[in-house]
Amino acid sequence: MQNIQQKISNNDWQKLTEQMNEKGFVVVPKILSDGHCKLLIDNYGNQKFYRKTVTMERYRFGLGEYKYFTYPLPDLLQEIRQQVYTRLAPIANFWMDALHINKQFPARFEELQKLCHDNLQIKPTVLILKYGKGGHNTLHQDLYGDIFFPIQAVLFLNEPGKDYSGGEFVLTQQTPRAQSKAIVLKPGKGDMLLFTTNFRPVKGSRGYYRVNMKHGVSEIHDGERHTLGIIFHDALN
Repeated sequence: MQNIQQKISNNDWQKLTEQMNEKGFVVVPKILSDGHCKLLIDNYGNQKFYRKTVTMERYRFGLGEYKYFTYPLPDLLQEIRQQVYTRLAPIANFWMDALHINKQFPARFEELQKLCHDNLQIKPTVLILKYGKGGHNTLHQDLYGDIFFPIQAVLFLNEPGKDYSGGEFVLTQQTPRAQSKAIVLKPGKGDMLLFTTNFRPVKGSRGYYRVNMKHGVSEIHDGERHTLGIIFHDALN
């Protein structure tokens, strides 16, 4: 796992932190190699890796399918979860302070996981999503229980414009007493997008205020789109 550790650590995390604080999201390029992307896609049909499969249209979540990984996670996914969390925890704690929320997150991923498990959130939330033509994901937030970390990651396993068309990643920002703002992103294959799970602080003339955010995926026009979702807190069910 040294390769993935190096790819994560070689980034300018001070600059990434500044961008997260300014916008609530940031794209980190080329975290996964083509080989990693292929392996994850090829293993999509191997049920031994997963605890649950969700058909999205059944629950009106959109059109497509996703699978939750089971514990123990594959080494690659466990390493990403641990390494990235360590760098996001200070951002999350700054957000809590800025919004005067009496909450702080531990510095190490293992400590967050223990907090989840102590509150009966014991099911892994790392997932892989698959969309075909017409596939989409409605706007939502990934919370899963009372204990939730305010930042998550998605890694893109296919190349937009080559493997699929459409399928943009959509963020919406609801500022108090204002219309919603839509943000449309199209990261490349192997890129990691970090973004807020449900809200973030924005600095105004009288200090920081809270804006709520949701995310989803626009309709796929052609091809197949796979993504890997890294959520740091575990689920109740």
